[in-house]
Amino acid sequence: MPDVNPFEQRSALYDAWFTSHPYAYASEIEAVRELLPPTGEFVEVGVGTGRFAAPLGIQLGVEPSPAMRAIALERGIEVLDGTAEALPFPDHSFDGVLMVTTICFVEDIDQAFQEAHRVIRPGGCIVVGFIDRASSLGKEYELRKNESLFYRHAHFHAVDEVARHLFAAGFTPLQFVQTIFRDAETMDHPDPVVNGYGTGAFVVVKGTRA
Repeated sequence: MPDVNPFEQRSALYDAWFTSHPYAYASEIEAVRELLPPTGEFVEVGVGTGRFAAPLGIQLGVEPSPAMRAIALERGIEVLDGTAEALPFPDHSFDGVLMVTTICFVEDIDQAFQEAHRVIRPGGCIVVGFIDRASSLGKEYELRKNESLFYRHAHFHAVDEVARHLFAAGFTPLQFVQTIFRDAETMDHPDPVVNGYGTGAFVVVKGTRA
């Protein structure tokens, strides 16, 4: 079970980050939208306060923090208690699974991706958004994570690591886009969404289930 205490104690503070960083938030939304299929039945795992599910039209989420679930519920999202490693759904329940800034908090990334594979229908997809540990911002987050209430116990991943775990779970081929090429604190407009990875701090990868 992940440590949800920081999110329980400061759920409003976590949610406020998106309001105070509107251009970084908008960049991340557009990067996810680039790879998320426009139609289908989706669930967001680690839905948090619903900041991604709501604008992307995803009506169902899984979240272990009661305080975060309550805020997501206010955004019109049905949220079930659960973790990425033990999803409360039967096999082949969805056309896709979304995870945004979730994998850095899971206890077992392989089990999380295997569970996603289990609940996705053949031909469906997983879409994962994350901070690339190898990027400049990712290196800064890693260096300063002990100073952060939320990221103190996070494990950031580089793109090649995430790709390896997705391949192992049975997702292939993979597509990548990236965004956030500047300091999120000083952004005065959204950054573009660019194919590939290597320069953007926020990377989204889509993998297809055979």
